[in-house]
Amino acid sequence: MTTGNLFIVTAPSGAGKTSLVRALLQNDSQVKLSVSYTTRAARPGEVDGQDYHFVTEPQFIEMLERSDFLESALVYGNRYGTSQPWIENAMKSGTDILLEIDWQGAAQVRKIFPQATGIFILPPSLEALLSRLTGRGQDSEEIIARRLAAAREDIGHVEEFDYVIINDIFETALQDLISVIRAQRLTATRQLSAHAEMIGKMK
Repeated sequence: MTTGNLFIVTAPSGAGKTSLVRALLQNDSQVKLSVSYTTRAARPGEVDGQDYHFVTEPQFIEMLERSDFLESALVYGNRYGTSQPWIENAMKSGTDILLEIDWQGAAQVRKIFPQATGIFILPPSLEALLSRLTGRGQDSEEIIARRLAAAREDIGHVEEFDYVIINDIFETALQDLISVIRAQRLTATRQLSAHAEMIGKMK
């Protein structure tokens, strides 16, 4: 059985990453989202085990000390981490896995899985990003200013990724994301491995 692909999707806060990933998952049943662990409180509408695994700080530290995390990061005072055993088992079964993490986590993952495909989502401009962050109505001006400053730092790492998608028109960005996923499944290496017997009979 061919091992599943590992996709990393990264974006500054407010670029529309979560909405694009959600729409991708609805369009492609072969991709499964890795549900991260976090110490932050659940936001309205979020479901434990579906959006995140919500754990306490001591629980997270215990998992960290057991080396359970493929990557982990401290973001805005909260901890986030990806379960390495779950990722490895899912990929061995042939499932394509998508990680929705920041650039620091992406760098950690690619040290262990250099074959992972990195996708960076950009807003069309910083002005558009500010408008989106303000439009949420969830954060204070101080937090929005911090997020905007962090976004500039995040965007500084865009060259570390394999693909860049600009989320100006949502449907166009979604089709771009779907195209990247499908293209990775069709590389010669993967196709020759997955269909070795059939291709062998044609030679």
